[in-house]
Amino acid sequence: MSKLRIATYNIHKCVGIDRRYSPERIAEVLEEIDADVIALQEVLCHSRENRRDHQAEFIANALGMDFRLGENRRIRGGEYGNATLSRLPIDSFRNHEITVSRYEPRGCLRTEIRLHDGRVLQFFNLHMGTSFFERRKQVHNLLADHVLDAHGLAGDRMIAGDFNEWISGITTKLLRSKFRSVEPKLHLGTSRSFPGFLPLMHLDHIYFDDTFTLTNATLHRTKLSRVASDHLPIFADFEF
Repeated sequence: MSKLRIATYNIHKCVGIDRRYSPERIAEVLEEIDADVIALQEVLCHSRENRRDHQAEFIANALGMDFRLGENRRIRGGEYGNATLSRLPIDSFRNHEITVSRYEPRGCLRTEIRLHDGRVLQFFNLHMGTSFFERRKQVHNLLADHVLDAHGLAGDRMIAGDFNEWISGITTKLLRSKFRSVEPKLHLGTSRSFPGFLPLMHLDHIYFDDTFTLTNATLHRTKLSRVASDHLPIFADFEF
């Protein structure tokens, strides 16, 4: 039986609750978690500035991991979107457009990761919209366009990210009908992960195929994680 630890974390461009910019602090939080695969959202990467300002590369290097970036838009010349970090081999990746017109550009980053036993993990990293209408359109497009179940995709699937859904809405209902999930109250002991300092809502989720067995899930709430971002990271342990 092989083990796998998955984490998801909206890093808020590495700006903490105290308004201090610190990719080092984000890396330290993730080092505490020690996950095999990490889904990051709100990642900003400037290639021509200080190396710490390419947030995906800086954090991945600090953790000794590889990374792939899914650019959704540009901010002051920098690439902005989702990043997936992995200490396991990455075979391929693709960023799928899920933007709804008139709303902020959004994407779903699919990364194909080679697991310990040679099997393939199709890992999807999502940051969905803040509007109910936007999310409804996005989840229907994900399913209708076969992003999550495209013909020819080998391996088992996990979906992690910031779903911006604090109640059991259409996104939650549709994904739960097709995947198992880390249940906030049952597995984390709380239904709140945002904002980090005084959580009021649960926006961050992990869904997975039933070929994986969930053995543990944790809301990583420490002194450092409470201020490093406006979200708290969650992680889950699986056997397969």
